[in-house]
Amino acid sequence: MKTLPPPCRALAVAALLLASCGGAAADPHDDHQDTPPKTNRIDVPELVRQNLGITFAKVERRRVVATLRLPAQIELLPAATWSYHAPLTGRVTFAVDPLQAVKTGDLLYSLDSPAWRARQRELGAAGSAIEITGERLRATREVLAACEEHEQSLREAHATTTRYVQDLEQAQRDVGGQGQKLAAARVDLAQLGAQLAEASEKHTETEARIVELTAEQRVQQQQLQLLLAGAAATLGVEPRALAETTADGPRWSQLTNVEVRATADGVVEHIAAANGVLLEEHAPVLTVVDPRRVRCRARALQSDLPRLRDGLQTTIVPAGVADGATAVPGALQLGTTGDPRSRTIDLFVTPAPDAVAAATFVRPGVAVFVEIVTAGGERPELAIPSGCVLPDGLDRVFFRRDPGDPDKVIRVVADLGRDDGRWVEVKSGVTDGDEVVAAGAFELVLASSAGASKAGHFHADGTFHQEDHE
Repeated sequence: MKTLPPPCRALAVAALLLASCGGAAADPHDDHQDTPPKTNRIDVPELVRQNLGITFAKVERRRVVATLRLPAQIELLPAATWSYHAPLTGRVTFAVDPLQAVKTGDLLYSLDSPAWRARQRELGAAGSAIEITGERLRATREVLAACEEHEQSLREAHATTTRYVQDLEQAQRDVGGQGQKLAAARVDLAQLGAQLAEASEKHTETEARIVELTAEQRVQQQQLQLLLAGAAATLGVEPRALAETTADGPRWSQLTNVEVRATADGVVEHIAAANGVLLEEHAPVLTVVDPRRVRCRARALQSDLPRLRDGLQTTIVPAGVADGATAVPGALQLGTTGDPRSRTIDLFVTPAPDAVAAATFVRPGVAVFVEIVTAGGERPELAIPSGCVLPDGLDRVFFRRDPGDPDKVIRVVADLGRDDGRWVEVKSGVTDGDEVVAAGAFELVLASSAGASKAGHFHADGTFHQEDHE
């Protein structure tokens, strides 16, 4: 069977639709057959809708006059990208694949790093120094206790000897003699005084040593905390978790490799190396993005600035789709600067996170439109997509789906109002809940217009010939 050219196919469809509108087709060679009555209803059964690609759009209530529609594109927020670099030199082993979704805390990759073992040695040396200082401090405190006990005993002996000397001196004054005993006692008293002074000096030195060791231990502990903080920053964990002690020792001592984990939810966008590659310190490894953290960037003319302000109700709609159910709400934010050459200013719309998750078209780099409601006090009007309205001679028409028969459409001469470039106000002929033909309306115009109502026949070569019977 020979394929018809596109114009002939459209005329053939028009002829078939006319036949469905008016009953049996008229015989072009019978001048006496009555002309079927005209009707504004056209049969569009399922097979015809499939062949013509007919789709429908719902009538909506919109503030057509107060809506500013601008082309835009979706872009990632600056905070939506996390770039992971090698914290140390080492051989990398990946735990994720490109486009894999990751959660906070998931392992991204690990590094077999000699530099990490050097960090572990530093941590071990710092911990050992603290332990040694602690033991020295404990021993010095024991020496201090012995010094205090020895000094106390010398004080008691000195006090006893002092009283003995005083008694001998009193006896010498009273009865005479006692010179030899008095001399020996004074010698003992002098020796005890010297020993007491020496013990007091030793006591003071021991106390000073304890102060010195305490300060040294404090400095060593601070050094250990700094090392732990640096190691924790390298591993991307909390210092407290790294310092936890288990039966096998501190947790940092049990980590044989550097494990880098995700700091936020997202999707692995790019991996910059292969497994087993030796990476230099700070070399890029992979990138994780959160596709839900996006915004729209549009440009408005300076002349529109009086109509715009931060916080206006804004809707993000996909390009080329007239289904209002796919719209994503957002809030408008004006850019801080404009472009004097193009006399435009940047506009930003940040959609709600829950709405982004439900809308598949909200992805970075996708072209969209933003519809800004610049005046919220007006009543919404009944509106249909502008592409549903087509010219037919001097009229503009659209096709409403018959509410009583979904396999029929009704040709309606459009009574239109305001038009924002995408949606147009319809003043009559439709009501809430109606559907109008979105795609395939051109063929319906051909089928229902006066110029397409003439009979004809197809030749063997596939061409269509109109016949006039007057």
